[in-house]
Amino acid sequence: MIVGRDPEIVVMRPPDLFRVILNFFGILDAGYAMLDMVRNATGVVTQEEKSFIPEMEHAKVIRVARIWLAIYLATLALSLWMGSILPLMLIGLPRLYGARHHVLTGLLQHGGLADNVTDHRLNSRSVLMNPVSRFIYWNMNYHVEHHMFPMIPYHALPQLHELIKHDLPAPNRSILDGYREMVPAFLRQLRNEDYFLKRELPATAKPYREELHNGVAAE
Repeated sequence: MIVGRDPEIVVMRPPDLFRVILNFFGILDAGYAMLDMVRNATGVVTQEEKSFIPEMEHAKVIRVARIWLAIYLATLALSLWMGSILPLMLIGLPRLYGARHHVLTGLLQHGGLADNVTDHRLNSRSVLMNPVSRFIYWNMNYHVEHHMFPMIPYHALPQLHELIKHDLPAPNRSILDGYREMVPAFLRQLRNEDYFLKRELPATAKPYREELHNGVAAE
């Protein structure tokens, strides 16, 4: 969550709530993603992309973009040949009509929390979601845990949560509880963009070792 460097920052400050609402239908994100796909398919990797994609992976980015583009074009051609929207209902359009759950859960990851801090306990939110949302979301509702230990596979995140919860802020009890916390923070940021929700660490939590992070970064 480093401003100017992190492409995962979904809601800037002050928040553009109209854009957030549009993305519940995938309108903006899908359009930008299509442009990115076409650009990568032509062999172009931007400077911003190079900042977080290793050079050894650039060829893979281009190859995958070309495969995606071929699939979308073939689906569009099939839809035109059949005179039916059905192929597009299976490939392509789900990103629009299925975007609501993706955005509903995605906003909770970091919305309203601190920017420009490297302690993921302060810039990420874990939410105890219902089993259906957890299945669709691949347990990414344990988002603090995911960022602290990104190599842990999705199916092990609940167990990881149980192991380290003494060191983390209390998770939100549900999606609704998360939005009850987050939406007022967005509204306050419309008036004061420096406002953010401060996560309270339990008494059992170990302090963040900033000097260790800086030491690794220096190396």
